[in-house]
Amino acid sequence: MKSALAAAAAQPCVAGGAPPPVTATGDESWLDALRRQRDRLLADGRFHRFAAAFIFTRPIARSRARALFDLVAGFVYSQVLYACVTLGLLRRLLERPQTPAELAQALSLPLDRLERLLSAAGALDLVERRGRGRVGLGVLGAALLGNPGVEAMIRHHGLLYADLADPVALLRGSADHASLAAFWGYAGAHNPAALPREQVAPYSGLMSESQQFIADIVLAAYPFGRHQRLLDVGGGEGNFAMAAARKVPHLAVSVFDLPEVAAVAQARFQAAGMRTRAVAHGGSFFHDALPGDADLVTLVRVVHDHDDDKVQVLLSGIRRAMRSDAVLLIAEPMAGAPGMGPMADGYFGIYLLAMGTGRARTFEELRALLHAAGFTAVRRRSTRNPLLATVVTARPDAKSVNYA
Repeated sequence: MKSALAAAAAQPCVAGGAPPPVTATGDESWLDALRRQRDRLLADGRFHRFAAAFIFTRPIARSRARALFDLVAGFVYSQVLYACVTLGLLRRLLERPQTPAELAQALSLPLDRLERLLSAAGALDLVERRGRGRVGLGVLGAALLGNPGVEAMIRHHGLLYADLADPVALLRGSADHASLAAFWGYAGAHNPAALPREQVAPYSGLMSESQQFIADIVLAAYPFGRHQRLLDVGGGEGNFAMAAARKVPHLAVSVFDLPEVAAVAQARFQAAGMRTRAVAHGGSFFHDALPGDADLVTLVRVVHDHDDDKVQVLLSGIRRAMRSDAVLLIAEPMAGAPGMGPMADGYFGIYLLAMGTGRARTFEELRALLHAAGFTAVRRRSTRNPLLATVVTARPDAKSVNYA
């Protein structure tokens, strides 16, 4: 028993008669012809009734029905999570388990509606019922609170939900909402380095809040201790650079980002007592020359935010500035990475479409961009959590002359 399709093929009369013969048409392969036959079979209501009744296919039918319903209900699930975070419900339960009456009063919700939220959140393992009528954190709710950056991203998703109010209009490019694109104000700016702080601070702050759990994954995936100087391009407010400096005491670190963002990073370096080993440079990595003294250059969640032409400009600029013995390290969610599942295309693809630029790339696509920019020895390194980031390293190609 390999699939419901195989079982149905064994009893075609039950599913409504023998399936039509498989015939490949035009340039269609036999495998594609078989898939076309599968599509017709799975779209037949008679086959559904058979699969649900037949003892060997019943578990598969139920599993597929649940998966399909989860797709239908997924938006509601996300809104339950969003409500729990924005209301502060999970943070309140971290303090101590509470009764629904206490929570309703604290959150200014009618008790009956609070009970409805608790039931939904309980079904999603965000909360759980405890003794004496109290409610406490569920396993996923507790795990979520382990990193404040996750909470910040969930709150931020209110902008994405607004843009997805009419997903067809978004796909057609005719949507009235452009909340994410406005939030990431410097994405389409002609001269992003000249933007005032109020246009760059919101996105920079969000990335700073969510950086720590990415930093831990990246720092565990590559031996940073073999390097002396790190340049984090697009490094925001300096969270990753500071995490690297704390892990590797001899490592001098620097950040290159927009001037207003770099100013925040420099202040944070000084406040952390890293004035002698950390510096922030202001500029646009699309237009300005990068510092060239680092033996390790990092791009952490930067490349997938930009389209191919911009990425080529960025990588070529880095290649021109890099020492011949330096290493480039890219860390970001990557399409097709083992363990990534549907996240790259099913989530990041649509998120970045709403942002107005960028896409999740496969390792092969990224490798081609690196080769075109003058890099070689491109290697993919596994990480603890590929859902959040895969690490790719590359070295300047001494024989390449096509860097421009």
